[in-house]
Amino acid sequence: MGFRTTGKIHAIFDAEQKTERFRLREFVIEISDGGRFEQYVKFQLTGDRCEAMDGYSVGDEVEVEFSLRGREWTAPSGDIRYFNSLDVWTVQATSDRAVGGPTGDEPPMPSEPPHFGEEPPF
Repeated sequence: MGFRTTGKIHAIFDAEQKTERFRLREFVIEISDGGRFEQYVKFQLTGDRCEAMDGYSVGDEVEVEFSLRGREWTAPSGDIRYFNSLDVWTVQATSDRAVGGPTGDEPPMPSEPPHFGEEPPF
């Protein structure tokens, strides 16, 4: 299931190599809810999509297309924890300057969330 939102980039973090095969880059956008309080929402890019933020700076207005993912993880102690992530598929400047946007040769959105092994990647 895909979602879209727009907002102003508040923070961009460096890409991190979490495992041999898993790379993650996070960023935060400030979303106005039309009220008194702004929302600061953290999104993540994975794999080859990590470079999608290279052309952007804090303060840029963007539209983000993402999927909401969640999973259950059982710790070695037996405790069960739940994790959510906002996995970004495209980032596009609201001024129509696309970065990481659809090109017609993009792979289709996977039907399954990524699998990280026994431990969560964070």
